[in-house]
Parts: sequence; C-alpha cells; structure tokens
Amino acid sequence: MTLVAGIDSSTQSCKVVIRSLETGEIARSGRASHPNGTEVDPEAWWIALQAAIADAGGLDDVAAVAIAGQQHGMVVLDESGAVIRPALLWNDTRSAPAALDLIRELGSEAFVERTGSVPVASFTLTKLRWLRDAEPANAALVHAVALPHDWLTWRLRGFGVGNADFDELVTDRSDASGTSYWNPTTGEYDRELLELALGHDAILPRVGTPEEALSGPWVVGVGAGDNAGAALGLGAEPGDVVVSIGTSGTVFAVTPQPVHNETAAGFADATGHFLPLVATLNAARVLDSIATLLGLSHDELGALALTAPPGSGGLVLQPYFEGERTPNLPDATASLFGMTLASTTRANLARAAIEGMLCALADGLAALERAGVAPARILLIGGAAQNPAVQAIAAQVFEVPVSVPTPGEYVALGAARQAAWALSGTLPSWPIELAGAPAPDYRPIIREQYTAH
Repeated sequence: MTLVAGIDSSTQSCKVVIRSLETGEIARSGRASHPNGTEVDPEAWWIALQAAIADAGGLDDVAAVAIAGQQHGMVVLDESGAVIRPALLWNDTRSAPAALDLIRELGSEAFVERTGSVPVASFTLTKLRWLRDAEPANAALVHAVALPHDWLTWRLRGFGVGNADFDELVTDRSDASGTSYWNPTTGEYDRELLELALGHDAILPRVGTPEEALSGPWVVGVGAGDNAGAALGLGAEPGDVVVSIGTSGTVFAVTPQPVHNETAAGFADATGHFLPLVATLNAARVLDSIATLLGLSHDELGALALTAPPGSGGLVLQPYFEGERTPNLPDATASLFGMTLASTTRANLARAAIEGMLCALADGLAALERAGVAPARILLIGGAAQNPAVQAIAAQVFEVPVSVPTPGEYVALGAARQAAWALSGTLPSWPIELAGAPAPDYRPIIREQYTAH
C-alpha cells in the first residue's frame, strides 16, 4: 500500500494524517499543540510539526507529503534565511490602521480589481505596512516574505538558515491570494503593492501549479491555505458552500470563474479554480464564552438552547467578542439586544449565542450570493458543527439544505489528497461520508431579528 501524508498547521495545532493513495483510507495520524497568541515564533511551528510527525509514527514509509496552513501570517526572513521577528498571525488586528491607510492610498475598488479583495487587518500586506511603520529597522532587514505553509514546506524540504536557497521558496495559488499582493485572475504578484506596504521590494515565493511535485526527502506538494485545503479534503464542487465553525468562521465556495466584491474575498482554490470567501473572527469561541458564563459544557449549552423558541424570545446576540473581520470592525465588541424580563432567560441566552454565531455566517453567505455564487448545499464543518443544536439551528438560519460531513481533519485530508496528486499525476476521488443532514426548517424570524440590529 502506498501512503501519502497531509499536514494542517493551523492556528492552534499541527495535525498529520497519513492516507492510502489507492483508497483514501486513514492509516494513522498525529498532532501537537501550537503556542497561544496572535504573534508566534515560526520555530514553534517547526517543533510542533516534528512532534506531530512523530506522534503519527513518522514518515519513513510515506511516498509524498503536502502542508496546508493558516493563511495570511507574516513570516519575514533576512538574507541568511533567518526569521527576523515573530510572525504576526491572521487574527492579529494591530495592523487595522495600516489597512485603512492602504485603502485610503489606493482605494477599495482598485484593490478588488488588482487582488480580488479589500485588505483587512488579517492580510499579509497590512502586516508588512505595520512592520514598516512600527519597526522600521526590522522592515529594512526583510529579504524575503513567506506565509506559514510556505516556510514550513521550505524547512521540510531541507532549506533554511545554512541552506537559504530562496529559489526553492514555493507557495500555491490559494495562499498567495490571501496576501493582498497577488492577483488570482492574472496569476501574478503585484510588486507595486508590496513596495507600497513594505517600502521596498523583496523575494516572494514562486507560485507553483496545483499538481506540481517538489523535490525533497519525499515527493512534496506545493501545499495550500487552510480553507482551500478543507475544500480539497471535502471534494467541494460548484454549488457547494462550506461553512466552517472553528477558531474563526468561514464561508466559501468553489467557482470556475473569479467571484468577488468588497465583502467577499476573491481567493483562489487549490485545484485551479477559485474560492470566494467571507471570514469572521468570532465563531466557536462565542459558544465557549456563553457556555462558561452559564457554567455549562457545549453539549449542555446545546440542549438548553433547544428548549428555547426560534428567535430566542427576542434576545439577539451580536457576537463581536474579538472585534470583527466581516464586517470590518476590528475594534467592535459584542452586544446583547432585546433584553426584557421575559426574554432574559438562560435558555434564550444559550440559543441566542448559537443563533448569533450562525447569523454572522449567514451574512457571509449573503455576501457570496451578491457576488454571484448560487448555493445548492451547505457543508457544515468544524468542531461546533457536531453539536446537535448547532445543526438543528443551522437548518433554521440557512435557506438552503445543510449537510454535516463526518468529523475529520479536512484541511490535513485535503493536503494528503494534494500529495497524492503530486505523486501520481491524478487528483484522486476519495469518498466523503455524511454524519447527518438536518431537515430543512427555515425560520425567517431569526435572521430578521439579527439584521434589525
């Protein structure tokens, strides 16, 4: 049996999944934690990757590997290949003023035309502008700029300090499209934007083709951004909209043509198509917060929520606990509306937390629809998607049918599928199982109350 490995280097942890090339069956897996925070030394990711590989039983019998990872993070390298400063992650909002400065200098429409997206604090371009303004000495040292999965792939192939071959620094379309200095329509970097942010030009990773096989101890795929990796792992096709509820919330769809507006990011996918996406900063941690407040587990929170009526008796939670990316409100806070003596109950608050989280994601779907996406099915994934209350309420918030794939590390599974493609030259069609499909039960009162605030 030929084995391929997929790696997901996410915000919180590193996961390794080893699959059969022939069937897609999972042979074994491993994981290791990442440090908390929005600023992380990339060396911590490398250490976690080694630990996760060891936890998965090693890669000695593996023929090919690919890495998918958290998007947007800024990894800046000097001439020797050394990391200059800790990486700023996608959820570090200190570059929000830099994003506004860039938009004022160029205009939202110009950014959409040139990069498919309007930059927000998450995007790498804004972090480079922040570096130029806040740490000019470090900015002056920048010789190359990489993203988390680019840098890890480079290291996995044997490059880095002492062997800093920048010609071997490679990324993919999906991750490049989240930088705000790459054009997913033309497939070219916009170096004028890079210089506008950083103050000077720098080496950027070559953008490889989706099926490309890189050299290394194994055949190595070019990797992907995490959302594109998940779409690849799910086998998402046009008509499918993936709603992912993790640390962040994302809503994205595979389309054959570029699709974007000033709300939906016009990203590329990991197959040669496109991946219009809307992201929220507040997703599963909304439930963490309210469950802790009520002294409940997630299962208990869900069970309590289902005892309240749709619309939570008029109680509405706008869940901007950590600011928000979509809409772009980095300094916002959460708000609770509709509090009366009758509506302010534990059950209504539990349900309002789930409804608020899902309504924010439904707003993301609406943005995709305005951009031309025609949803036929929602694939609901992420840890919170396994909560029966989240599934049931999702069927009431979204107007299109909801399916819940069997729990899995879909980013890592997608990376393994890419590794198989790089090894064999053919993208495998591995089966995806569904854990459930709640009956459609659309209740417009939920969205109506939410949008009123």
